[in-house]
Amino acid sequence: MEAGDDLVCCPVCDALHRVGEVDDDTRVRCIRCNTVIAVGRPEAILRIVVLASTALILMTIVVFYPFLELRNGIFTSKASVFQTVMSFSEGVMAPLSIAVAFFVIVLPVARLMALLWALFPLSIGAKPLRGARTMLRWAEILKPWAMAEIFMVGVAVALIKLADLATLSMGPAFWSFAAIVFITALKDTQMSKHSIWTALDTAQRT
Repeated sequence: MEAGDDLVCCPVCDALHRVGEVDDDTRVRCIRCNTVIAVGRPEAILRIVVLASTALILMTIVVFYPFLELRNGIFTSKASVFQTVMSFSEGVMAPLSIAVAFFVIVLPVARLMALLWALFPLSIGAKPLRGARTMLRWAEILKPWAMAEIFMVGVAVALIKLADLATLSMGPAFWSFAAIVFITALKDTQMSKHSIWTALDTAQRT
């Protein structure tokens, strides 16, 4: 590790800390605001891999299973996220369809797969795959652009507006998407960049 690489900035209050090796199952907290800034490598990496794998499995349910069901008298309509995206795939609404697919499906899946590529071998004690550092860097770059939680906010607004027009039922994809938002938030709070990058550097040198 080069000089200065052990400096860790608290993501909440920006206080700088000098953090060396963190023992297994140990958490290092900010001395100013008590935020966790580093976690023992096995604990941090294993949790991220498990949560990312779970979110990736749930994403398959989100894409193809019914998201919402609308009933108005004898008329019933069900729609999945995939059907919703494809319904706007022609004409002037095509760019919107592409944007929704890109930010709600493609980028979240790409970020989860990048995390698994970079960290899964470390979670089982194996040597990192080729390009692990690049994948981990891309996972960080894609984080602000994977907008699953923004989509859920939009859905909540739509539900409020449609509540008086039809009877709404949430399908399995809706609850799976809600679970993904929660899991992603939990994964990001558990993620210790210092521990992960240190573990990756150490594994690649051995």
